[in-house]
Amino acid sequence: MPPEASSPQPQLAIVGAGLAGCALAAQLTQLGWPAPITLWEAGRGPGGRASTPHSRHDPQRRADHGAPLLTITTDPPPALLAPLLAGGWIEPWPEPCARLDASGALQPIGPEPLLQGSRYRGRGGMEQVCAGLLALAGAGCTLHSSRLIQRLEPRAGGGWRLLGGDGELLADPDWLVLSGTLLVHPRGRALLGAAPAPLAALAAGDPQLAAALRVIATLGAEPCSNLIWQLEGAAAEPWLALPFRLLEFDAGAQHRWGLRRVSIQPGAQGRCAVVAHSSAALAADHLQTVGSGSAAVQLPGVKLDPEREQALIAQLTAAVQAALAAWLPEATGQPPAGERQLMRWSAAFPRGEGLPADLSLCARSRLAFCGDYLAGPGFGRAEGAWRSGEHLAERLMGLLSPPGTPAVGAASGCLAAEAHEASTAATGEASATATAGGRRSSSAWNARPDTAARGRQDNG
Repeated sequence: MPPEASSPQPQLAIVGAGLAGCALAAQLTQLGWPAPITLWEAGRGPGGRASTPHSRHDPQRRADHGAPLLTITTDPPPALLAPLLAGGWIEPWPEPCARLDASGALQPIGPEPLLQGSRYRGRGGMEQVCAGLLALAGAGCTLHSSRLIQRLEPRAGGGWRLLGGDGELLADPDWLVLSGTLLVHPRGRALLGAAPAPLAALAAGDPQLAAALRVIATLGAEPCSNLIWQLEGAAAEPWLALPFRLLEFDAGAQHRWGLRRVSIQPGAQGRCAVVAHSSAALAADHLQTVGSGSAAVQLPGVKLDPEREQALIAQLTAAVQAALAAWLPEATGQPPAGERQLMRWSAAFPRGEGLPADLSLCARSRLAFCGDYLAGPGFGRAEGAWRSGEHLAERLMGLLSPPGTPAVGAASGCLAAEAHEASTAATGEASATATAGGRRSSSAWNARPDTAARGRQDNG
């Protein structure tokens, strides 16, 4: 049974430190959550598909290998947008975008959701979005990186046991939030080497959980294989001179070249990262080919094949060169310069109707869900993940707040109003965004990325 509202706030564990999990932790803190929060992340750091991997050999080599930017398409904007803008964690992104058709010609921006609304990116890399959210979450939130939760078990008397690959107990929280579906989705059996969590008994006594699990089981996902290509010096110059920073491929272009988008990311000292996302069809043809640097290599059901990995890197490189031949004729057919690597997500984009928001909180089982797989604005994108975390925070606070505490909606309304004001100002006058923090009174909101506390981190 769920705890009484008058009981102490329970310990909360969040599996997944992507945008949804970090937004949940930050919003809970902003709304006054007084108990410890732990975040469990399989990757080397927070961010998930909005992270910025750095080269182990050269930290200046980095690339946003997943979401190249964050777009907000509906009003009001997320409540946490204002503090991230004011703190200098994110900034408006005014760079040129274009769409490529099957003939190789540039077209005006089409209906691609990624290019609609107000565009932002992390200042210095998309990793700064989650870094800023964790700074807002404060010292009461602990991040455990490089920790793969492989199995869940309901705890006698309520709560959960989180187990690692050898069956070791990693945590036993009172409440659990899943920012992804792998641990409870049927596809988890193959990837995790174990059956999905034994939730049948819980679901039998919790109609809300039973309904949520039925919907989750129907959700599909599109894979994506990503090429990260690091260039510098003379090799980077023609790429930096391209008339776009983000190129989306329409359906015909995706069919011709097997690419969804190409992102040109300027770096320090004349460097450039070219990140190419494959089409879903190409990724499906190479579903068993995993990049050696991917977090997916931790999964028991994943096996590396260096020969196939290099072959796919070469195929994606040739596709990028062919698609951009009109602007980079000297690169076509030439041995590629620079360092290249492969990243793969077997479930990069959710497909289906999405989990309804009213099924995201299963109070009787003390289990909740957030992520881009929830139905609503931004479904399947970074915006949807972020909004789902904020929404779940409000629901949790409304359920567990002791009697007599201020209503969550009042605090949330103030944050949302400030977010709307900040996003409007930032869109109209991007140059003023960096100094907006000087007008804020909260020290957490004024923190710079290089000085703000990011919560406690345990890198395993």
